Order: sequence, then structure tokens, then C-alpha cells
Amino acid sequence: MGVAVGVDGRAESGASLDGLIALVADDLREVNELILQRMQSPVALIPQLAGHVVAAGGKRLRPMLTLAAARLCGYEGRRHLGLATCVEFIHTATLLHDDVVDDSALRRGLASANTVWGNKPSVLVGDFLFSRAFELMVEDGSLEVLAILSRASSTIAEGEVRQLLTSNDLATGEAAYLDVIRAKTAELFAAACRIGGVVAGRPRAESDALEEYGMSLGIAFQLVDDVLDYSARQATLGKTIGDDFREGKMTLPVVLAVARADATERAFWRRTIEDLEQEERDLDEAVALLTAHDALTEATDRAKAFGQQAARALDCFPDSPIKRILLEVVDFCIERAF
Repeated sequence: MGVAVGVDGRAESGASLDGLIALVADDLREVNELILQRMQSPVALIPQLAGHVVAAGGKRLRPMLTLAAARLCGYEGRRHLGLATCVEFIHTATLLHDDVVDDSALRRGLASANTVWGNKPSVLVGDFLFSRAFELMVEDGSLEVLAILSRASSTIAEGEVRQLLTSNDLATGEAAYLDVIRAKTAELFAAACRIGGVVAGRPRAESDALEEYGMSLGIAFQLVDDVLDYSARQATLGKTIGDDFREGKMTLPVVLAVARADATERAFWRRTIEDLEQEERDLDEAVALLTAHDALTEATDRAKAFGQQAARALDCFPDSPIKRILLEVVDFCIERAF
């Protein structure tokens, strides 16, 4: 494993989610029970299909952030459990819809739900999970929480549409792509963190800080995913390489490489990304071009910069074991690239 630069500038390696998982273990156990309870339905296909996605694993990072943010703010009630479940349902619903839109065959190394059951059931069960999420919001009873999570849900949908508009479009610039991932990925990170402060009744400045932490962390997380799609490191994580390339997605490494491309290289990107006319060796050529133009390194540097922003956002909180765990989460998200 390589060595990453920590959010405070120190060289670090081996950051993990172990501290976060241990911190929220009891709460997460209850959240997992709630997930199983609330995805039940007399329509047998619904829990069957939803359970397939839930059982596929995943780190439960977003709901864990809600639980940890509430703990950071000294919350001792139980509202955060239902809201963490709500966050996970929103995330799972978007995964189901994403896989249909992207025509993905795999999700976390397993056959995607749309591959097993087809597109129509996947979309409809995604809708069911969104509805369950809104039921949980209403049960919580806070209009502020409802506003945060409903706004996040609509922003995520806008992000998906933005991505459709930028896919296969070589004219997409860095600013436009960052707008996509702020909406599509980072918005739910931000909302998940903010509601942890809201349920604790903390001053607005602290909730704002948690939102900024989540937003910057989410952007960093997605940028690292962009890099991993073209990296041999991806294979060690049990994921396939080149999915974004095969789908013609204008992720940041490609945006940077296209901006520096000569005429021959631009013709390659036009054929493979815009026209989706790809040959077996094209992925290797794409990786070579990204490497030649330092696009993967620069995208990683952008992720580090957003990681540093996430860390600085927590400056308003006093030092504590919980704060240090949230800072380690930032390091973990960045170090996945190494």
C-alpha cells in the first residue's frame, strides 16, 4: 500500500473505518434491524429485491456518519437511529436507479438487481425505498429534518440528470463535473452529517460545519472513485476496472486529459467517449493517456484538497476521540486511491 498525505499534512498509511465502526457499533446494529423491518412488504418481490441490494454489503458509511455526527454533538436520544435508516434507504434507492440508468451488470461484485429481476422491478423497488425514507422522516416529526433530507433527495435526482447531460460530452469542464458530483454524491453525505447536529439541538454553526464536512468528504470520496476506475488498485477492492470508461462518463481524470489532448488524442476520446465505439485495447490506451497527462495524479490531488477542507470544517469542535475518528474517515477515503 502506498503512503497518503494526511489531512494535517503528515504522511500516513493504513487509515481505516475501524474506529468509526467501533464507535457506532451498537447504534448500527439497531439501524440494521430497522432496515430489515422497514423494507418488509406483503408484496414478496419488494423485500426480496431490496434485501439483495442490502445484503450485497457496502460500508454503511452514510448512516454511520449520521450516528457519529450525533455522538460528536453529545446526542443521547434515539431519533438518529430512524434518520440513519432513512439515509441508507435514500442511498439504496439511488443505487437501484443508478444501475438501471447505467445498465450495470454488477453491484459490489455481485449481480445487480436489474440483472437478476429486470429494470422495471428495480425502479419500482427503488421508489418503494424512497417512500419508506419519507415515512421515516415524517415519523421523526421535525420539519427541519424533513427539509434537509427532502432537499437532498431532489438534489440527488438533479445530479443524476446532470450526469446524463454531461455523459459522452467532451465539452464538459471541471466546474460542470464538480457540480454533478456535489449533487449526485456529496449532497447525501452533507445531509447525513447535518442531521446529526440538528437532532442534538446544537447551534446552527455546528450543523453548518458538519454539513461542510460531509459535502467536502463526499466530493473527495467520489473523486477517488473516479481515479480507482482507471487503477489497478480497483481490482484489489473487488471491483472491475473501466466501468466509467465503457459507459462514456466524463469523470474528472477524463476531463483533465481531454483538456490537454492533441488532435490524435482528441479523436480517440471522441470515438470512445462520445461515440462509444470501443475496442478491446482502448481501456489500456485510455489509462496510458490519463497517465501521460498526469490526470490521475491531479484528480487525486483534488481529492486531497477537498479532504483537507473536510478536516478544517471540524475546527469548531474541541478535540475528542470522536472528532479524531471523523478525521480518520477523511484519511480512509483518500487512501483508497493508493
